[in-house]
Amino acid sequence: MSWIHAILDQSPEIALFLSLAIGYWIGRFQFGKFQLGGVAGSLLAAVVISQFGVHIDNGVKSILFALFIYAVGFDSGPQFFRSLGRQSIREIVLAVVLSVSALATVLVLARMFGLDKGLAAGIAAGGLTQSAIIGTAGSAITKLGLAAEEVQRLQSNVAVGYAVTYIFGSFGAIIICVNLLPWFTGHSIRDDALKAEAALLAGVKVYGPGEQPAVPDIVGRLFKVEQSAGQTVAELESQAGVTVSVERIKHAGSFVGVEPLVKLERGDVVLVVGRRAGLVDLAGRIGPELQSSEGMDVVTLTRDVAVTNPAYVGRTVAEIHEAAAPEMRHGVFLSALRRGGQPVPLQSTTRVESGDVATLYGAAGDVQRAASTAGTVIVPSDKTDFVFHGLGLALGLLIGLAVVRVADVPLTLGSGGGALLSGLLFGWYRGRHLAIGNMPTGASTLLRDLGLAGFVAAVGLQSGQQAVTTVLDQGLTIFLLGVVVTVLPLLITMAVGKYVLRYNNTAIFAGALSGSRSANPAFGEVLDKAGNSIPTAPFAITYALANVFLTLLGPLVVAFA
Repeated sequence: MSWIHAILDQSPEIALFLSLAIGYWIGRFQFGKFQLGGVAGSLLAAVVISQFGVHIDNGVKSILFALFIYAVGFDSGPQFFRSLGRQSIREIVLAVVLSVSALATVLVLARMFGLDKGLAAGIAAGGLTQSAIIGTAGSAITKLGLAAEEVQRLQSNVAVGYAVTYIFGSFGAIIICVNLLPWFTGHSIRDDALKAEAALLAGVKVYGPGEQPAVPDIVGRLFKVEQSAGQTVAELESQAGVTVSVERIKHAGSFVGVEPLVKLERGDVVLVVGRRAGLVDLAGRIGPELQSSEGMDVVTLTRDVAVTNPAYVGRTVAEIHEAAAPEMRHGVFLSALRRGGQPVPLQSTTRVESGDVATLYGAAGDVQRAASTAGTVIVPSDKTDFVFHGLGLALGLLIGLAVVRVADVPLTLGSGGGALLSGLLFGWYRGRHLAIGNMPTGASTLLRDLGLAGFVAAVGLQSGQQAVTTVLDQGLTIFLLGVVVTVLPLLITMAVGKYVLRYNNTAIFAGALSGSRSANPAFGEVLDKAGNSIPTAPFAITYALANVFLTLLGPLVVAFA
């Protein structure tokens, strides 16, 4: 097998992508209600491939994870900041419960099995997948006043405990958050994510890619003028209960310019576009409907407009419609309204706010005329704004470098926490200034999927060989203790979340639980199961807290173990 090692040593990226391919293939298999998933599958595949000897640079792992967590934050920025407030207390309590129960578990196991301070701290770092504990624990060990040889031995034991327990620390969190939690609550992550999304949308129907209603709200129909002969265009349009507009008129085979005062004559063919309810009401008042008529088709389009005009901000849809000049609103239909990336119920009493995105429908000239007065037209594009997002990632990584010392304990968000915070801020800013910062859905999905799975595979390739070797040399005791440290705090926190904090939505609960353990691979699987961004807001809150609370465990374990 030396030739395999030679190939992987020359081109370690082969091992990375092979881990993804095999891992996602394994993740497709389903055993009853249990499915491993692509992320956990990639981790297992990477551990096996690592036995051939693979060197993956730490920079690759850091870049992949930064891409994943920034994309998650960017997609969820507007929703996250709206969710902050008193309703976030549950997430704060959940993060505290997991950290306290984790500390208690490690200290009890250290006492029961006679673990030294180094091994205890290493098991905490690996079992909780909080690499920062290695640094804080190692720093605390140097302050114990021990001989240099003993300090070096204890610090080596931190690395040993971490290497043996880290793999299951990642894998076990996925099992509990993705598979055990739905069984415990009796609800599917996907079903509850859809329920939460429906409640958030307040009944607004959102269609997925390739979906459209069989009975659209805005339609166009052709009529031959009989009953309405002698009426002007304005009089005909005013008879409908909702907005309709005459878009084309053909008289004796020739087209006539559409003006409010143009009179319709018997035998004319007219194209009327508008709300279905209005056209159904008008159908019997115009004349017989025609299937087609040469040259009577009109090309329509939709345009998203970020509302910035002060004349529109703070007013209801009905007020804006009434105040607009007839020539301005003719042929233009408001088909949707979004605020912070979320649809807003479209009613006459709906109040428009600055930065809302209005979707206008109609003929090209009509839509362009109305859009130019409402605000900034958002031009559809499949291009990613790398200026915006490059700055966002750079700023996030800079934030992650900042260290605040509290009683000689270094506290830092790290590259992951910094990228998440930056992603949230840049996503929120993009939600208010939609002319910049474009990131197509496909690009965002690729960053999330490749970033997370690649990060997890890199971890497996780096740590797998050492973990297996250590287990074979020293037995299973350290590994099994790591399993307890991984599982028990999550189970305790899960019980507190259900029975004390009363989480009744499994998707939200799963996001909060994975964040409270800073379990990024588990969160990635939760996000995949949910199929939407519902778990992200609670995850972002508990994840930020967990990075602080779990990092503090290093010196605490060294002090009390």
